[in-house]
Amino acid sequence: MEGEDNNVQELDEELDNIITLNDENGEEVKFEFLDMVELDSEEYVVLLPIEDEENGNEEDAGEVVILKVEDTDSDDEESYVSVDDEETLNTVFEIFKEKFKDEFNFVDEEE
Repeated sequence: MEGEDNNVQELDEELDNIITLNDENGEEVKFEFLDMVELDSEEYVVLLPIEDEENGNEEDAGEVVILKVEDTDSDDEESYVSVDDEETLNTVFEIFKEKFKDEFNFVDEEE
């Protein structure tokens, strides 16, 4: 029984990094928060989609999502918006990769 408490604590720590966002269809999508990256006085979040076993898309497995953080009127909330600038996305991702090069195994996909 002693080991079970450890697992519960680890699970709680994992859940602390989970955020739920609504997609363009209004459906809830869960992400694991990986990091916050600052670039040119702007903040960006790096998120990893959490796949449902039923709806898992193997094609996109392991791909991160990068969103820009925007302040809202509320102190408790922030808003995330998509980034259209490919150069900004690549720069943020390079910063993220450098910070976590020892923790993640990054695979560059060349088409």
